[in-house]
Amino acid sequence: MMWGFLGALATSVCYGVGTVLQAVAARRTDRTRGVDVRMFGSLIAQTPYLASLVVEAVGFLASIVALRSLPLFLVQAAVASSVGVTALCAVWFLGARLGRLELSALVALGAGLVLLAISAENGPGLPLGAAQEWMLLAGVALLLMLGVGATRLPDRWACAGLAAAAGAAFGGVGIAARTLVVPQPLWHLLVEPLAWTIVGYGGSALLLFAMSLQRGSVTTTAAVTAGVETLLPAIFGVLLLGDTARSGFAGIALAGFALTLGGAVVLARFAEPEPVAPPTA
Repeated sequence: MMWGFLGALATSVCYGVGTVLQAVAARRTDRTRGVDVRMFGSLIAQTPYLASLVVEAVGFLASIVALRSLPLFLVQAAVASSVGVTALCAVWFLGARLGRLELSALVALGAGLVLLAISAENGPGLPLGAAQEWMLLAGVALLLMLGVGATRLPDRWACAGLAAAAGAAFGGVGIAARTLVVPQPLWHLLVEPLAWTIVGYGGSALLLFAMSLQRGSVTTTAAVTAGVETLLPAIFGVLLLGDTARSGFAGIALAGFALTLGGAVVLARFAEPEPVAPPTA
């Protein structure tokens, strides 16, 4: 159980720090319109950006450790709370400022995570049946089709639709990781549907999130994504995977979940700090 809590904490810290490292790299790169391969080449050549990829990879592995023993509603809330870490780092390293609302949101995040930690019932998730595993994998294609459909909407609605699809995809990674039974020997993962589900949802989430950012604000994208990726897996875990709170602590768990999610949405603008525009001549 202790390793699970440490994994959840490490996930939040790694994702939060990784986002700020990406922002640092973005500030050193000229602002462009749309998707520019040269901009990505400039980013990938920078030490902060490469470091962010390493840090976020560690965060992902930490989330897998956490999901082996903790319910989805706690781990996904910890993932959403990474914007709190990002906000603090943005203040220290990027010169951002926090108003009273943001400070209150940080307090809510911390209080919510504490309530979730003391109320969550630890233990592995219930395994899915073979048909359920394949249905979960098929959801990757469904989300991508929904994403394609969303691109045909006006930018405002396309941004929200793509962000919702991205959040569902991020949530799908958590669901698959929660219920995956690691086979022995490990090479059997190559024929394990849930392993491919994690890969499929992970790649789709990154693509859909980037497409959402192209069509709307960082705040809208991050807020919608955080809401969906936190709520959807939590509901799935409670209904199908046996995730639950300790006896008599259901109300405390619900309050903690609401505080954490609300704080994350308020702090969503820090999820990807925008680079400073280059000075004009």
